[in-house]
Parts: sequence; C-alpha cells; structure tokens
Amino acid sequence: MTRIGIIGSKGRMGHAIVTAIADAGEEHAGGIDQGEAPAALANTCDVLVDFSSPAALEANLDAAMATGVPIVIGTTGLEERHHFLCDNAAKSIPVLQTGNTSLGVTLLAHLVREAASRLGEDWDIEVVETHHRMKVDAPSGTALLLGEAAAKGRGINLADESERGRDGITGKRGQGAIGFASLRGGTVAGDHAIHFLSDNERLCLSHTAENRAIFAKGAVRAALWLVGQEPGRYTMPQVLDL
Repeated sequence: MTRIGIIGSKGRMGHAIVTAIADAGEEHAGGIDQGEAPAALANTCDVLVDFSSPAALEANLDAAMATGVPIVIGTTGLEERHHFLCDNAAKSIPVLQTGNTSLGVTLLAHLVREAASRLGEDWDIEVVETHHRMKVDAPSGTALLLGEAAAKGRGINLADESERGRDGITGKRGQGAIGFASLRGGTVAGDHAIHFLSDNERLCLSHTAENRAIFAKGAVRAALWLVGQEPGRYTMPQVLDL
C-alpha cells in the first residue's frame, strides 16, 4: 500500500481525501493542519497531498524536498511567487500542482483547449463559475485553469487577455479577450461553464461537481501516479495521459 499524508487534513477536502484513500485500498499516513510542522508527516509517508493554504506552501515544499517525498498541490489562490517555489522544488522532487484534481475537469480543460484552437477570434470566450458562500478566492482555481487552457489553445497570454470584474461603463468587450464571472452562494461544490459565443451560434462546455468526493478521488489517483516519477513539475492531464 502507498502511504499518503494529508496537509490540511481537518478541512472539507482533507476529510474527503481520507475516505478516498480508504476506498482506494491505500494507507492514510496521517495529517497536519495550521500551526503544525510538515516535516514529521513527510517522514512517515510515500507522498504528500496538500490542500492547505498559499501561506503554508513554502514550508510544505521545504519539508517534501528535505525528505525527497513527492507532493500533490491542490491549494488554490496561488500567486506567481508560489509557482516559482513549485518550479524550484520540482528540480529535486516530483511536484504535481493543479487548480482542480477532478478527472472530469481535467478532460474538460483538454476539450476547451481543442475548441479554442479551432474557433477563430470572432468567437468570444467567457468562463462562468459558481461556488459555495465560504469560498475566499475568485475566480476559482478551476476557472483560471480553464481560462489557461483556452489561452493556450489560442496561443495567447491569459494575463494579458483576460477581463474580470466588469462594473459600470466598461466599454465594449476586447477582441479575443477571455472573460471571467464568479457567483457565490449556498453550498455549491463547484459549477463551471465555458461559453464560446459567435454571431448566431453558441457552444457551451460545462462541468458540475455534485460533491467534493470527485476532487478527493482525483487527488488520490494523482498521488499514486506521482510516486515513482522523476523530479519535475507535472499536471493532471499527464495523469490521464492526455
């Protein structure tokens, strides 16, 4: 059995991952939470799964590097500095970082990239996401992941071509821009829709998460896949061989 350690074990995702580990017939090697050092956990497991917070990422990566343990990072709200830390850690250990561990979302991102690469700039792209009232970051990590997929399909830089938080007199929509809209409320686990809109026709690709079990299942599959990989930075599409 593979020993899987959880960082952020008392959160919603942490509880779901414990169940997913048991369902997969693997071993839950323990977990830590805010204020607890990750080094001891890293010493007792074959792979770490991190669903904690951006503020904890550096210490978590340091612990993984010190013990040579692979790490799956599902924490959202990461900034450029955090991605630099992931890149640095990937020089010595396998690191899989993603905005969403759902297998369905992983395939959706592949389809979004394909659609964006084949439809011209006269097709506007809008990403609409809905999450529970407790979510603290927007757009969601999944929305950004899907926006990146669309941007890659078009060969553009998402940071330069995204439109967010429209309010007031914003002027007309930018040609070729990728728009984002975020809805918050209730207990929604996660709904994402990517709209491709042109003159007289629309295409919508969407995914609905009915509960967090799908993310936990994908995280465990990613963790099992990551064990034995060479040092480097990996993504969910590689887990599905896309």
